[in-house]
Amino acid sequence: MKSIAVISTIIILLFSASCTTKQDPLAITGTWRLLTGTLIEKGDTTVTDYTTNKQFIKIINDSHFAFMSHDLNKGKDSATASFSAGGGKYSLKDSTYTEHLEYCNARDWENNDFSFTVSIHNDTLIQQGVEKIEGTNINRLNIEKYVRLRQGK
Repeated sequence: MKSIAVISTIIILLFSASCTTKQDPLAITGTWRLLTGTLIEKGDTTVTDYTTNKQFIKIINDSHFAFMSHDLNKGKDSATASFSAGGGKYSLKDSTYTEHLEYCNARDWENNDFSFTVSIHNDTLIQQGVEKIEGTNINRLNIEKYVRLRQGK
């Protein structure tokens, strides 16, 4: 009788273990549309609304990220015409997301690492961290708020 109880316990433990899946607590992979970007530099704060006049998306897979941004006037207005793109490898440990920017149309940004603290609430990703590039005047806090894009949107 004692061996049946031991075997039953082992079966229950094995079944419980097989039902447990290891999931990334931050499901960061996917396509994200930037809603707002806030830059704080030398005491000045600039908030950019990415829902009007321009768009910005970030795509994150298991090992790489890429971003693209452009104005919604198709470059026809010289005052608002813009395009930027970049990408590279990233790492995620707990809530620390670090991008290694390998490709960028702003070439001074290439081969730099940028660490951010990220949090995800429902379909909203918030990332914030310091962007600093040695040899330039770039040293600022960047706070970005994204929404996850669903297939077909």
